Amino acid sequence: MTKLILCGALGRMGRAILKTSLEYSDLQVVAGVEHPDCVRGQSLGEAVGMEEFKFAPLTSNLEDVLPLGDVVVDFTGNTLSALAHAKLSAYAGKGVVIGTTGFSPQQVEELKELSAYAPILLSPNMSLGVNLLFRLAEIAVKALKDKGFDVEILEIHHRFKKDAPSGTALKLLEIVANALGKDPSQVGKFGREGIDPKGEEIGVMSLRGGDVVGEHTLYLLGFGERIELTHRAVSRDIFAKGTLEACRWIKGKPPGFYSMFDVLGI
Repeated sequence: MTKLILCGALGRMGRAILKTSLEYSDLQVVAGVEHPDCVRGQSLGEAVGMEEFKFAPLTSNLEDVLPLGDVVVDFTGNTLSALAHAKLSAYAGKGVVIGTTGFSPQQVEELKELSAYAPILLSPNMSLGVNLLFRLAEIAVKALKDKGFDVEILEIHHRFKKDAPSGTALKLLEIVANALGKDPSQVGKFGREGIDPKGEEIGVMSLRGGDVVGEHTLYLLGFGERIELTHRAVSRDIFAKGTLEACRWIKGKPPGFYSMFDVLGI
């Protein structure tokens, strides 16, 4: 049995993970961590209205429940909180799975340093399908490199999403730029206006509206033809399932910095 501590337990993703975890006989969420404003002396089960978690504690302090779990999952949506949780967990030798996005390059380096103490998996998108999209994007761009194809990225999310572009779109940009032998920070173009020829830039466009869970498309635009690689998420359950598969995978792994590619074996 793999025992999980869920940080960000009362958020959209936290609730989806709790619900989906009930489908697994070898996984158990044993505690939840939330912002102090959300913790009012209730158990995790009472807070989310799920009888199955009525004996799981809910706290604002990870240290209080860290001994209970094997793996710490972070979906707090706050990079500073996620980094603090990773530090506590890594020093305690716990596996860490991070779905929070928006980390700066410096923060990612800190996570890599912490992975010397415990296995840490960071992914901007926990969907198994999206991570396959990442690999397909790399293959496609390398195959068409120097053959007259332009590359653009479009992402669409619900109106409440805070960060833009999405972490998934930024990861696509990184993968595509690396496949082309370019620096993502030099070729990424976020939005477009005015009179400015495209050149070698890779456009990354963000749309926000409604209740769109997540959609990402990589365009490879040639003369007379184009290829579109698209992943559409219609339920957050896919991210929860991917997260739980990552938790299954990471338990017992040696210290190191991992991604969903490792979980998928690709």
